[in-house]
Amino acid sequence: MSDHPVSGLEPPYYTVVFTSLRTEDQEGYADTAARMEELVREVPGFLGYESARTPGGIGITVGYFKDEEAIAAWRADAEHQGAMRRGRADWYERYSVHVGRVERSYGFARG
Repeated sequence: MSDHPVSGLEPPYYTVVFTSLRTEDQEGYADTAARMEELVREVPGFLGYESARTPGGIGITVGYFKDEEAIAAWRADAEHQGAMRRGRADWYERYSVHVGRVERSYGFARG
């Protein structure tokens, strides 16, 4: 889970929202997730991510990217594709992906 929200991004930029419900079989998931975090940080145009999971097990990860080319590069990464295949086979009961362009962004921080 992200401890610090992504902030200070100047629109326009893109988001990839990944919402999921995992299966009970999580063998290898944590190691693969850590590796995917390492890999995505190497993608030119990757800006950061935020992630949370509900007590009921629904996970939401929002990835931030400079442009659609950066998203395409991440999706095309061979190791990422292998992780996606393993996710469909073993780790996810269901998931959805939503990609959008952010035109406006604002926030609040106490203190």
